[in-house]
Amino acid sequence: MDVDLIFKIAAIGILVAVLNLILVRSGRDEQALLTTLAGLIVVLMMLLQQISDLFDLVKRLFSL
Repeated sequence: MDVDLIFKIAAIGILVAVLNLILVRSGRDEQALLTTLAGLIVVLMMLLQQISDLFDLVKRLFSL
């Protein structure tokens, strides 16, 4: 796993947290929830590629 991936996930988390705080304080709770969900989906899509690479490595390792 690359350290850049961890930094990208952390940056997305900080950005989503700040946007969520701003939107909640301005009374836009629905948009805050959607922003949080969008951030979660982006991170999951990033991790999905890494998990796919891990499974490919295990397949090649055990010649499956």
